[in-house]
Amino acid sequence: MATSANAMAVLALNRFGLGPRLGSIAAIASDPRGALLAELDSRDAGRIAAASLPTSAQAFRLVADANAERRARAITMARAEEAKRAVDPAMAEASPDPDPAKAAKMAAEVIPNPGRQLYLDEAKARIDAALACEIGFAERLVWFWSNHFCISANKIQSMSGAYEREAIRPFILGRFRDLLRAVEGHPGMLFYLDNTVSIGPNSIAGINRTRGLNENLAREILELHTLGVRTVYTQDDVIGFAKVLTGWTLLPVADNPDHGGEFVFNRRLHEPGAQTILGKVYEQPGVEQGRAVLDDLAAHPATAEHIARKLVRYFVADEPPAGLVNSLTRTFQDTAGDLREVAKALVSSEDAWASPPTKLKRPSEWVTAMVRAAGTSADPRRFTGGQALLGEPLWRPPSPKGYADDAASWVDGMGQRLDVANTYAERIATRVDPRFVIDAVLQSTVSAETAQAVNRAESRQQALALLFMAPELQRR
Repeated sequence: MATSANAMAVLALNRFGLGPRLGSIAAIASDPRGALLAELDSRDAGRIAAASLPTSAQAFRLVADANAERRARAITMARAEEAKRAVDPAMAEASPDPDPAKAAKMAAEVIPNPGRQLYLDEAKARIDAALACEIGFAERLVWFWSNHFCISANKIQSMSGAYEREAIRPFILGRFRDLLRAVEGHPGMLFYLDNTVSIGPNSIAGINRTRGLNENLAREILELHTLGVRTVYTQDDVIGFAKVLTGWTLLPVADNPDHGGEFVFNRRLHEPGAQTILGKVYEQPGVEQGRAVLDDLAAHPATAEHIARKLVRYFVADEPPAGLVNSLTRTFQDTAGDLREVAKALVSSEDAWASPPTKLKRPSEWVTAMVRAAGTSADPRRFTGGQALLGEPLWRPPSPKGYADDAASWVDGMGQRLDVANTYAERIATRVDPRFVIDAVLQSTVSAETAQAVNRAESRQQALALLFMAPELQRR
């Protein structure tokens, strides 16, 4: 593997960042590791300017209010049609029954759902941050944790972007315990994993409604968010933890138009009494019982190993080097889950740099790298559409497990990547020179084979597409 200053800078930008853009290689070539570490120490690392974006609860209320107004408009239209039929026998005879679907469609045209625009506004803020950053290490950490603690816009579109801003970005370089508390108590997560319908069987609400427990949130916290699948917990632990988490919900908009969508602990839903999880009895009252369990899960050795392995797989290799996993596990434990120190340990280790850049980028990483290299801006509709075509729609993972981080899950989509590369190349060919990208942006660090393929292309569009599909942009 080449070890020139520029080559090491490119490796840093691809493996730990979001790919080279104009000037970025030269900016860090003298000390790639130092540049990565400096980004972690930046005061605003991982945060984005979002003054114009609503909070998750505000977005939730906007959508709920629009839906309620749309339903009311549809009912009003249906009643008006009924009234016309009552005074117009010919109309009633021609169409004896009113069409509620037609009324609903007309109401939707008058009062569109704001959820889609909220999603696009959040996507634009995220895309702009990815294109503007010098390296993108902190941004990659945001993407990692957002995928680790994923929710889906398919279920709660209004909160999907705000959840990332509120529960992920402020905590990526803090204590894992604080990140865990933030995500599990966020209304988006509670809604996504159905904790809003989980009721303690012996709670006041449970006795009155004869409804019961939902285990989804408890199970995913143990399996995916902390300890890892099939580790130290049992089904009894899942049930006990689910009881602990009863009462963690959000205020309904219908009952509270000013604060609907915000987190609330509803004691009437909470299972009373002590619960035992992983052999420890938790007797804390109310919401503190759940927080105590989360704190212990955050400090568990199995959690440290699970997080370390996922981080190494995400950044370095599909088969994580054991030594690097062990090193990050020790750092996690020795620092009480200090994620800044864990990230520093990752880039400070020789093992993190030793592997050649053969790991296939996920679609989102590749598309971002392509646009950064070309130096263009990105329209959020087109950008998110491209990600969806490639099988990684933004904030829409197929399950609570999130998107996979191995090549086998993405290699079958290379044909779709070629389609996207061709389409993008066609759009920018008149203003982006592939030779400029190779010489000025990538600082001539591409292989002789890639340079030759680009030089032999029959058109600028084809040359750009070939460059975008080259290993230098596909791999890290």
